[in-house]
Amino acid sequence: MLNMMYRSLLKKLQRMAKNDKFEIWSLDEAHFQQHGTRCTMWVAPENKDPIQLLAPTRKSVSQFGAVNLSVGSLITQVAEKFNALTFESFLKKLLSHRAKGKRMMLILDNARYHHAKLLKPFLHKHCRILKLVFLPPYSPNLNPIERVWKLTRRLCTHNRYFANFEQLVTALSRQMDVWATPNETLRRLCCVI
Repeated sequence: MLNMMYRSLLKKLQRMAKNDKFEIWSLDEAHFQQHGTRCTMWVAPENKDPIQLLAPTRKSVSQFGAVNLSVGSLITQVAEKFNALTFESFLKKLLSHRAKGKRMMLILDNARYHHAKLLKPFLHKHCRILKLVFLPPYSPNLNPIERVWKLTRRLCTHNRYFANFEQLVTALSRQMDVWATPNETLRRLCCVI
């Protein structure tokens, strides 16, 4: 069933990609934690039960992100929390990056605030230039921006220690600045067509 839904969505995206009037964007949210992630570590052979200590904090950077699938540029916005108001704010920012004369098609998951009643007036007002395409439930692997979050973690947080929160913010900001301009890495990473 999921395969059939995916193929149908892929065909729809391929049709839209051929249409010069559309820009296809993949949108999602992510949290990047201060304690980073450990991918590999060396453990002495005599240590049978290693203990990995983490930074004693749960601080994280939460951000919305959208990647333009055809040019490979990323738009992000840091958010205190994810809800309908912050999502609408991000959509407004995203619309300001729309190419003149083109419609935006956003691929996104089924987070509750993506369907909020609060968004209806905004979406109705922009229905001629903004189209939301929801992925099947429980299928994050179908959303191309998930690959961007994975690569961001690998480049910025894997096997890294951040003594303070500002170091995490700086590392992420640097990477997001690189990806804000069109680049081949993101275009290839997010290519679904």
